[in-house]
This record gives sequence, C-alpha cells and structure tokens, in this order.
Amino acid sequence: MHTISLKRILIYLVLLVTSFALLIGFTINIVSQVGQFEKSLQEQALSYTRIIASNAARTIVFDDSASEKQRLGTFQNTPFIEHIHVYKMDETSGQLTFFSSYNKQGLAPIPARFSKLERLTSPKVNDSNIEVSQPVTLDGEVIGYVYLRGSLEQVRLFMWRSIAVAIVVALVTLLACWLATLRLRKAIVQPLDSVVDVVSQVARDKNYSLRLPSSQLAEFDMMAQAFNTMLDRVQQHITRQRRAEEEASQLNTQLEQQVTQRTQALKESNSELLKTLEQLHQYQGQLVESEKMASLGDMVAGIAHEVNTPIGLSVTASTLLQDKLAVMQEKFNAKRISTNEFERFLNDCDENLQIIYRNLNRAADLVTSFKQVAVDQSSEVDRDIEINSFMNDVLMSVKPRRLNPERFPINIHCEGDIQVRAKAGPLNQILMNLIINSMVHAFDGRDQGQVDISFQLMNDNELEIVYTDNGCGVDADISRKIFDPFVTTKRGSGGSGLGLHLVYNLVTQVLGGNIHFFSEEDNGVEFIIRFPVTVLSNA
Repeated sequence: MHTISLKRILIYLVLLVTSFALLIGFTINIVSQVGQFEKSLQEQALSYTRIIASNAARTIVFDDSASEKQRLGTFQNTPFIEHIHVYKMDETSGQLTFFSSYNKQGLAPIPARFSKLERLTSPKVNDSNIEVSQPVTLDGEVIGYVYLRGSLEQVRLFMWRSIAVAIVVALVTLLACWLATLRLRKAIVQPLDSVVDVVSQVARDKNYSLRLPSSQLAEFDMMAQAFNTMLDRVQQHITRQRRAEEEASQLNTQLEQQVTQRTQALKESNSELLKTLEQLHQYQGQLVESEKMASLGDMVAGIAHEVNTPIGLSVTASTLLQDKLAVMQEKFNAKRISTNEFERFLNDCDENLQIIYRNLNRAADLVTSFKQVAVDQSSEVDRDIEINSFMNDVLMSVKPRRLNPERFPINIHCEGDIQVRAKAGPLNQILMNLIINSMVHAFDGRDQGQVDISFQLMNDNELEIVYTDNGCGVDADISRKIFDPFVTTKRGSGGSGLGLHLVYNLVTQVLGGNIHFFSEEDNGVEFIIRFPVTVLSNA
C-alpha cells in the first residue's frame, strides 16, 4: 500500500490553501483595479473631448484651422491620446468637412469618422483603443464635431504591472508560509517521531517497559498517557500469563500421566463401541428393507383385493352359464327345445360371456398395472413416465390402505401432459410412503381430510412435487427431526419410524434431489421435493 508522509501533507496543504486564497484575492483585486483605471481613462478622454469642443467653437467661426492645429499640438504630452479630429459643418449644405487634426508622433493619420460621430457621444472601448466624440455648439446650434481616439496601452501596462506585483507578493507570502509551516511541522512531527520510535521498539524487541515522554502539546500528552497505561496493562497481563503458563506446565505433566492411563481404557471402549455401531448399522439396514417389504406387502394386498372382484364375477357368470347349458343339454336330448327357449338361452349366453369378457379384461389391466408398479419398486433404472398415468398406478397400489375416498380424497394437480424420464421405482416408493403416512398419522381419529399432490416443471430440467394434507400436523419437537430414523408418533402401535427416513434417502441419494418439510400442529403438512429429470414433453 502506498503511503505518504504527514510532513509533506502538512506542507502541501498549507501551500495549496494559501496559493488558492492568494489567487482568488489577487485576481479580484487586479480585475477591479484594471476596470477602475480603464474607467478613469474613459472619463479623461470624454473630458478632453469636451474641452476641445468648447475651445474649437471660436476657431471654427473664424475659420482659423492653423490656430486650432497649434492648440491641438499641446496634447503631445498626453501619451494615451493618439488622434484628434475637428470637423466643421458647412452652413449651406449641412455637411461635415475636415477642419483640423492631431496625430501622435510616429502614427499615421486615420480617415475621417463622419459616420460614427453621433454614436460616439459616450466613450466606446474596443480591443486596443477608446473612441469618443462631442458636438461643437454655438448659441445652441451644432457647428462642428470633435473626434478623439485614445490608446489602451496604459491599461495593459497597468494590468501587467499589477500582475507582476501580485506574483512577487504571492511568492513572498508563500515563502513566509513555507517557513512558518516548517516550524509548525517541527512542533507537531517531533513528538510524533518519538511516539513512532517507542512503538517500533516495543513491536521489534517486545520490551513493554518502555514509556512515552510527556509533551507540551495537550493532544500528544493525552496520547502518551493512554499509550503508557496500555503498556502497563500489557506488561501486567504478560506477567500473569507467564505465571499461568508455569502453573499450566505443572498441570500438563500431571494430566499427561492421567491421559496415558485412560488412553488404554478408551481404546478398549472404542473397540467395543465400533462393534456395537456395526451391528446397529446392520439392524438399521434390515429395518429399512423391512419397510420396503411392508410397502411391497401392501401392494400385494391391493392386487389380491382388486383382482379378486373381476375374477369372482367371471367365475359366477361362467357357473351360471354352465348350469343353463346343462339344462339345455337335457332338453336337447329329450327333443323338447322350443324356439323361444333356445332364443332365450342364446341371449343368456351372450350376456354372461360379455360379463366374463369385461371382467377378465379388467383383471388383465389390473395385473398389467400392478406388474408395472412391482417392476418400478424393484428397479432404479430410468424409464419414461407420464405423470397422470403413473399416479393412477400409484393410487391403485395404495388402495387397500386408503381411507374412504369420498371423505378423504387424493387430488392430483398436473399442468398439461407432463412426460419425463426418471427413476420410477424410487419415485413410486416416495409417493406411496407419503400417502400411507397421511392415512395412518394425519387423519387418525378424523372424519374427513384431503391430500393434494402438485407436479410442476422447474427450469426445464427439474420436477417439483408439492405434497400437502390438512391433517393433524406435526408438533415442533418432532418436526425438527422428522427425517431421522426411528422417529415416530406411533411407537408401540406398529410404527417403525423409518418411512420418512426412507423417503429422505430416496430423494437425496437415489434421485439426487432435495426435500423440505413444513408443518404446524393442527394445520397439516407440506413436503416440497425437487429432483433432476429429462423432460420429454409438456403439452
């Protein structure tokens, strides 16, 4: 980091402020003086013009141009006047004619200024000269004009002299300020140098017995007292620390002996603890597998319940058809079949075959659906999933554990026809566990409730699942550790506490996503699950 000396800052600051103040003061003073000097020249030129006009009346009347020229020659001693013209007005034509003039020595004559005379009754200043004119009157009548042209050279000389004087004064002032600043710097920096020397020695040699001397400047004296007080406290602290280190060294010697004695005992305890942990991990894995098998058992129960109904109807229809066929066979053998009886038999056969066909197709569809779910549960391979169809299969699998669908509906919210490629097995187990968890825990002892499951694609490469129910919720103590293993509110009533732990592992480890849980007691629960997928379509 670039540093700058305080000495230089003090000098630069004083000289800069002084220079700025002098520049402003001298500029205002020079501008004011030059303006006043220029104004005095204008007034002087106007005054000369009026005097000449007053004196020229007599010479114009008597047409004595020689006398007038001789009188004008007296202005040779007035350095700023360059040219003077006296014009006579013709009594007949009223036109002005040249009467007499004065030109400063060394300057060429200038043309007549007939056209400017009336505009120059008050002095006019241009870049290098002053022009002024006055009428020559006699008894109130204008008989001629006087034109005077003066130089501004004296103004410029006055300005440069003023600037030179200002520069000399400024340099003298800056020199005086510089000398005064050097003395001031010595008064300020000298005690500061002594502070720096003492601080450097303390930092280099760690000699905290050094002290800062007193100073005539109140601020430095206060700083010296404060710094000396700090050194006293540091020295006292170091003394106490050394004593504490000596005591700690003695204690360490004693502790090393105790540690040596207890290390052996800890090694033996750690060996037993490691064995216990290995057994605990084995038991935990077995319990997780048991949870998976329980989920599979629920699915098998669903298959048995759902498939049994259409097969039972098919068996009943086929038995009835067989009885009707036996009766018809007897009548056929006895040759007692009427046309109406045979037609009624054919209608009954057609109706029963339709019943058998519909129910067998229903059973085949159920077996196909359950087969897909069973494959999903045992597989972690990606496959194409159409969300609505997939959820129908999941709801069919948990049907045996579901409460009354009319009082406890499960609503699926899916915007459009979402099709993704993902691991169907873990996703199936996650949703089944969440639904069963609501049925067992959230709606226990309630007459009605509702589950909402929403699907939405996020950023074209993530699927978000929001699972909510309006059940009894979870209190704060359980909520903080809801995903920990063996955490359950149904301890002793069949709950293992591994359902949500399995859900967490499947989301984070198998699907590579994340899951968040929110709940308030008596206000239901909310699970937000996000995991990466390959989007196939989103119609």
